[in-house]
Amino acid sequence: MTSMVQRPRVAAGSASSDGFYFRSAAAMAIVIVAGFGMQWAMGRSTFAARPLVHVHALVFMGWVAIFVTQSWLAQRQRTELHRKLGQLAALWVLLMVVFGFWLTVDVIQRGTTPFFFQPQYFLIANPANILCFAIIVAAAFRLRRRPEWHMRLQVCATAAILGPAFGRLLPMPLLTPYAWDVACLCGLIVPGIGALRDRRRDGFVHPAWWWGMAGIVAAVPIAWLVAFAPPGAALYAWVTAGHPGAAVSGLAFASPPPT
Repeated sequence: MTSMVQRPRVAAGSASSDGFYFRSAAAMAIVIVAGFGMQWAMGRSTFAARPLVHVHALVFMGWVAIFVTQSWLAQRQRTELHRKLGQLAALWVLLMVVFGFWLTVDVIQRGTTPFFFQPQYFLIANPANILCFAIIVAAAFRLRRRPEWHMRLQVCATAAILGPAFGRLLPMPLLTPYAWDVACLCGLIVPGIGALRDRRRDGFVHPAWWWGMAGIVAAVPIAWLVAFAPPGAALYAWVTAGHPGAAVSGLAFASPPPT
C-alpha cells in the first residue's frame, strides 16, 4: 500500500526542470496563435470587432502568456517568481470566467452564434468548458506544493480551453453537429502525450493526467444533458428575451454565409 501511494511522487522527480512542461506550454501557445492568426489572415476575423471581443481576447491571451512564463520559470527553478506570478494567475482565472460568460451571452443575445453550433448548446457548452478549466486550475493551485500534481493539472487546464483554437484550424462545418465537441476534445492530445510519456519513462501514468483529462471530457456530456433538457430551453429563452437572438431557434443550425 505504501508503494502504491509513493510511486507517483517518484515520477515527478525532475518534472519541473526537464523541459517537458515548458515545451507543452509553448506548443499549446503555438496552436492558439495559429488558429486565431489563420482566421485573421483569411479575412474571417478583424480588429474592427466590438470592445468586448478585444477585452475577452486580451484576457484569454493573457492566460497563455502567464502559463508559458510560469512553465519557463519552473524549468529554470525560479521558485520565488513562479510563486508570485501564480498569485496573479489565480486572480486571472476569475477574469476569464467573467469575460468568457459575458461574451457567450453577448453572442447569443445578438443571434450571431457560428452556423455550425446550435445556439442553445453553445450557451451551455462554452460556460461549461470554462468552468471545467477553472476547476482544474483550482485543483492545481490547491496542490501547488505537490509539483508532480500541480504541473500536470495546469497542462490539463490549458488544454481544456484549446477548443476555440482547434475550431479555427478544423473544418468545423463538416463536423456538424459535433463540431464543438470534437474541437474541445482535441485538447486531450497534449495531456495524452504527457500520459504516454509517463508510461514510457516511469512505467505508469500519473493519476493527475487521468483526473485532468476526465475534467476536459466531463464538459461535453454535461453540456448535452443540460442544453437539450427543459432547463436549457428555459435558460435560452431567458437570456435572449428582448434581444435579436430571441428570433433564432435555440436548437436550429443557421444557414452558412454565402461565401
